[in-house]
Amino acid sequence: MKDTKYIFVTGGVTSSLGKGIISASLAKLLQGRGFSVTIQKLDPYINVDPGTLNPYEHGECYVTEDGAETDLDLGHYERFSNVPTSQANNVTTGRIYQHVINEERAGTYLGSTVQVIPHITDEIKRRIKLLGQSGNFDFVITEIGGTVGDIESFPFIEAIRQMRWEMGKHCAVVHLTLVPFLSAAGELKTKPTQHSVKTMLEQGVQPDIIVCRTEKHLNDSIKGKIAQFCNVEVSSVIESIDAASIYDVPILMLEEKLDIEVLRKTQTPIPEKIDIRKWEDFLHRLHNPQSEVTIALVGKYVELKDAYKSINEAFIHAGVSNDCKVKLKYVHSEHIDSGNVHEQMAGVGGVLVAPGFGGRGIEGKITAIEWARTNKVPFFGVCLGMQCAVIEFGRNVLGLRDAHSTEMNPRTPHPVIDIMSNQKTVKNLGGTMRLGAYPCKLDPESKVYGVYKETMISERHRHRYEFNNDYRKAYNKAGMRTVGIYPNENLVEIVELENHPWFVGVQFHPEYKSTVARPHPLFVGFVEAVKNYLSEKD
Repeated sequence: MKDTKYIFVTGGVTSSLGKGIISASLAKLLQGRGFSVTIQKLDPYINVDPGTLNPYEHGECYVTEDGAETDLDLGHYERFSNVPTSQANNVTTGRIYQHVINEERAGTYLGSTVQVIPHITDEIKRRIKLLGQSGNFDFVITEIGGTVGDIESFPFIEAIRQMRWEMGKHCAVVHLTLVPFLSAAGELKTKPTQHSVKTMLEQGVQPDIIVCRTEKHLNDSIKGKIAQFCNVEVSSVIESIDAASIYDVPILMLEEKLDIEVLRKTQTPIPEKIDIRKWEDFLHRLHNPQSEVTIALVGKYVELKDAYKSINEAFIHAGVSNDCKVKLKYVHSEHIDSGNVHEQMAGVGGVLVAPGFGGRGIEGKITAIEWARTNKVPFFGVCLGMQCAVIEFGRNVLGLRDAHSTEMNPRTPHPVIDIMSNQKTVKNLGGTMRLGAYPCKLDPESKVYGVYKETMISERHRHRYEFNNDYRKAYNKAGMRTVGIYPNENLVEIVELENHPWFVGVQFHPEYKSTVARPHPLFVGFVEAVKNYLSEKD
């Protein structure tokens, strides 16, 4: 059994400072020193999970191998650490209270008055320790969502206080804060950081390490001032300056010795060497591409980049694998029609139609797919993007007038996409879709087999609707081959078009499994197809 130590990452002053990136970067450095690490996110909102949240509210919903709908930060954790996360890696206030209330209803507390302390905080601590108790990890890094001082965060900060008191040097607190630069004064200001730490002290928690997000370098005088007023050593004041890429942050944290400070604060022996050569090689290739390609990302949330965060990052990984920079042209699906599709797609070498739910912008997606199919431009459809490809082919090749998905048109005469039979009786929306990893058997004669190089694969899902098998024979005969099948229920997972440079639609979400260490083969293959298309076009 490993002697697990717990690192808490909190935030102050403002949200969106990058606690998830700092957590993931610290994990990467600790891994480089030979430690086993996992990361979890505690979210203060009362939703049980982010599955029913609008992407405008919370960005994309990330899905784990075991089917948990989680915060998008878990995607960063996996992309940096290459360690799969699970249901235990994302816990919300809603899930905490739901569990405690269920226990109360079951009589577990034997008549006691159920209170925030100790019942809620005990459940928070139990969830934090679950990963450590598995015996698989030297360090569990726990990111606390929101900012210190939020009413919603109080129980989580109190749980940290209790764990610090109970476990001593087996815990450390890293506080991420902002040191803003006031251009009018020409100065960096430390007062917001001081107030943020003061708020933590009022709740009984003294940060061990302060990471300062800044757009200007911190000099020794500023670091000394922060150390003095915030009760930490000068070596524990870490600069986190704005970076060109999130993938540069681990190297910046290495230079600032964040990992060494964490090991010192937890009284962990510090290995002399660190091995992050593969990460450094990735960064070199990222910043020195040999070519550039432009791909249209067609979706209805394109004005909000976090809605497609995993897709964006998967393209970065695939670009590095192909020694090229992938430039994404975000095209709003509501703004595409047959009259302007050539203009909207001008200059692109490939088209990805993004996942989503509902009918808004659906016809624009179908129009973009028709353009890619008829002009033989590489196309990649993900989840709803695959379903739109099936609809487009049904209408324009098979002559199935008004073919559609029953999600958008329950009365369509040709339901080429239909709700799964086990979804028809579902009433609750949260956590009830087809979620998590499922196996898929590939046709060895297919294009996708050529990129996976194996017959059985496993991919993550998040959907309710499927390719309607009643139309499968007609599609295969006309040239849209169903080349990936979930064998247990004979469900179509992948379609691809014959006589096309790259036309692939997948029902699953390959972007969730793409990491720096393991770029997803479908994205790598798609980017390669775009490069080949553009070179032949020239």
